[in-house]
Amino acid sequence: MAVGIIIHISIGKEKRTEFFSEEIIRIGSNEKSDLQIRTKQIETKSVWLELEHSGDAYRIINFDKTLNIFLNEKPVRRFVALNDGDIVTLENTEVSFSFFSLNTKSSMIATNREQPQVAPFIEAAAIESAVSPKRDDAKTFLREFVRELSREVSWTTKLIALVLAISFITGILYIGSAVRNELRVSREQSEKQGAIISRLEERLGETSNQIGQLDKSNKALISTVSLAQNLRVEYGNGVCLIVGVYDLVDKKTGKILRYPDPQAFQPSPYEPAPMEDEIPQDNSAQMGLTTEGNGSPVEYDFLGTGFHVGNGYIVTNRHVLQPWEEDDLVKQMITESNGKARIKRLIIYFPTFPQPFPLKIRQLDYREDLAIASIDQNLVSPDIPVLPLESNSDAVAIGKTVVTIGYPSGPERLLAMVDDEEAKSINSRFGNSRQNLISFLAQSRKIVPLTTQGAITDLDSRRIVHDAKTAEGGSGAPLFGQTGKVVGVNFGVFTQNTAANMAIPIRFAVDLLKKVGWKSPEETQSDAKQNPTPSSVANTNVVKDNKAQ
Repeated sequence: MAVGIIIHISIGKEKRTEFFSEEIIRIGSNEKSDLQIRTKQIETKSVWLELEHSGDAYRIINFDKTLNIFLNEKPVRRFVALNDGDIVTLENTEVSFSFFSLNTKSSMIATNREQPQVAPFIEAAAIESAVSPKRDDAKTFLREFVRELSREVSWTTKLIALVLAISFITGILYIGSAVRNELRVSREQSEKQGAIISRLEERLGETSNQIGQLDKSNKALISTVSLAQNLRVEYGNGVCLIVGVYDLVDKKTGKILRYPDPQAFQPSPYEPAPMEDEIPQDNSAQMGLTTEGNGSPVEYDFLGTGFHVGNGYIVTNRHVLQPWEEDDLVKQMITESNGKARIKRLIIYFPTFPQPFPLKIRQLDYREDLAIASIDQNLVSPDIPVLPLESNSDAVAIGKTVVTIGYPSGPERLLAMVDDEEAKSINSRFGNSRQNLISFLAQSRKIVPLTTQGAITDLDSRRIVHDAKTAEGGSGAPLFGQTGKVVGVNFGVFTQNTAANMAIPIRFAVDLLKKVGWKSPEETQSDAKQNPTPSSVANTNVVKDNKAQ
């Protein structure tokens, strides 16, 4: 019957033996365990095994099923009895347990031996020491005992004892020499094995580095493949559709310039009709614009793309906000009529927002074709993200992936995203007015930017050339780099060569933003910490909600 159990624990090179006699023994890594094992190889804090003394053996009554525990290289089972020499191991660790039971033995020991006879010379030595006048009886007895023993032992016996002693000493020396040689050989083998292990560790380190580099490459590849989708989800709602209307007015009087009233130039019914080649192709240009009459006002609408960079500031192109500068016919009309262009309406639409935001022009850059505008900061919703701007010039290089998000082709592309029947119905209702059409699309939450991906094909200090597809209406769109930050602003679309779309490096836009008082999200947060006023705290919250970098 087992009255206890001996457990031999092995963790790598560390070994230890413990004895337990309790009815229930818990082995694990928490404080409830009777045998606590602390190792970094197992992070779980629990009871691994629970043993119970049952009958004549200890049995496993419970175990942690989250750990792969094996008994003699087989999965452990409940209520299995532990036998001497059984080994329990934990998979993928150096932890193992060996078990040995301790049985009871009979405590009744009987002997039946005759009393040994005392040798005569011992008896004589004892008598002589007893009658000796010296007080040190022990020393006297020992001296007399040795002298009597030497007398009684024959020379043959002494010689045999000497031979045995010499043989014993010789054997000890031989064994010592053999052990020393074995230790030397073992040491040499250990050194060789250590050298082999060192080389293997070096190779393992090189392999680990290669695996690490491969893992980085795989992550970079996955990030590049999903870059466009991730940017659209995270920052797409911060890219806005710019919608505007401008007309022409007289420079001196400020009156609206109109086309001449067609009724004033009706031919006389009594005069012969002119020949076809005598009819002017552009009556308005031939007759000139006027501020009088009931003719139609000279009025144009325009579209473009912009993006939010924080605190209500919008970045776009100058020609998006001043489209008449790029239209030769309008420029000719302005020159001939001594007029000027005037913006009547300028608004922007963000995705998921049905109502437009009034837009105010803040700064124009005629050299780099950039413009800074703004909306009321109090109207900026936390759902409008702040697009992060790249400050590292190394993020732009030929061959690197880029993504652009914008509104090329205006409402025509937006209508292409709905069903044909619905598109026809919308066109029939609003086809004559792009303003009303865009307003309806915003109310229907169909203002969605287009996301395209490409690569940088060429660049210099002032231009980034890429092949991410875009079209008219995509001017002012942000150009994202592989880092997920804006590296440029699209401004030129080449329909004949899709690999030659142009963007302005974002650093020029940052310089223009600084002139109008814009601060980066990091600067805004820093100012809020230094001056924790109610308004600065509110601005900081807006920046945090906008996922500011």
